[in-house]
Amino acid sequence: MSIPPLGSEAFLGIPWYSLLIVAGMAIGAVLAVREERRLGLPRDSVLDTILLAIPVAIVGARLYYVAFEWELYKDDLWRILRVREGGLAIYGGIIGGFLAAWAMSRVKRVPFPKILDACAPSLMLGQAIGRWGNYANMEAYGLAVNDPRWQWFPFAVRIPIAGGWQWFMATFFYESIWCFAGFVALRILRTRTSCPGNVFLWYVLLYAVERTFIEGLRLDSLMIGSTGIRVSQAISLAAVVAVAGVFAVRRRAGKRHPV
Repeated sequence: MSIPPLGSEAFLGIPWYSLLIVAGMAIGAVLAVREERRLGLPRDSVLDTILLAIPVAIVGARLYYVAFEWELYKDDLWRILRVREGGLAIYGGIIGGFLAAWAMSRVKRVPFPKILDACAPSLMLGQAIGRWGNYANMEAYGLAVNDPRWQWFPFAVRIPIAGGWQWFMATFFYESIWCFAGFVALRILRTRTSCPGNVFLWYVLLYAVERTFIEGLRLDSLMIGSTGIRVSQAISLAAVVAVAGVFAVRRRAGKRHPV
């Protein structure tokens, strides 16, 4: 398991990464649609949101990546369209999906917080599944592991470097396990809070806390210019502070539902 046993392609030239991303989307969509009735949302409102959010999220993920790696694209703008070369960032996807959900809630005239709550656990599950695509691609790994006592999967994974193999921290696995645990937590929480938006807020908090720590271990982080500051860490820290502030305001306003 320290090296992906099946290579990066599943069958017929289809990459494992693409297959796992699509699988995560499909499973997540089914679960989110099932939340529709429980939350009292109009029929097909969640499905319509998902159908809009997926393409918008992909565009958002690409534009986010391009914005922070502009030097790679500024002299060849057509390269922006060559997504098969890689270059999608999850935070850009989340932002795109969030905006799409907001737009659909306005069109459908349904409560925006409830739409977010319906989709939040599915989003966490999709991220947990999708991270295994990084395993197949041998990417999204962390710092080098030089101590033989720690050179074992799932703590570390072997990556081809300069004609040989070297051990690195399996950060994709750490995030996948965290997201699976977060999915379970959100599925439990969704039945224990009646305050709209709380499930989504917990999703943001759980993922942002994890990403703050894991991003600091990775070697492929997007940076803010030449500052050495990791973009995902900065956004994650800001998200943690923002969500904590929202919870504090809600409690102060007299909303005593569990958060």
